[in-house]
Amino acid sequence: MKIYFACSITGGRDDEAVYRRIVDALLSAGHEVPTALLAGPDVMELESIVDPQEVYTRDTGWIEESAALVAEVSTPSHGVGYEIGYALQRGKKVLCLHRAEVPVSKMITGNRSPGLSVFAYDNAEEAIRHLQNWLGNALENEPT
Repeated sequence: MKIYFACSITGGRDDEAVYRRIVDALLSAGHEVPTALLAGPDVMELESIVDPQEVYTRDTGWIEESAALVAEVSTPSHGVGYEIGYALQRGKKVLCLHRAEVPVSKMITGNRSPGLSVFAYDNAEEAIRHLQNWLGNALENEPT
């Protein structure tokens, strides 16, 4: 399954190690992650040379092609919020993961869209467990 991974880029990279773990778990499970480079340490340099309109076209295209979107939302990001809304409007399944001690926007936690799941985690291992459980449910409910 193609899964779009969303995380903060310009808003802060404090959770980069968790981003990497999430992407690695998705790839290890055999999923295609077009945004895997977002989890890497070179993303700021790589993205700095891309035109904003090109980013928008590329990323919305990837969301359109993906079956689901997984977002790490501990660090606030305008782009990630937009991507979540964009995916939900197109009927995509969305998983938002965040550190338990971090307050998350009520636009996410208050959203009752049937395709949206939000889970807090205390450590990377717990985040991966939430991801794996969610993927199991998402795959079970996929039309054949």
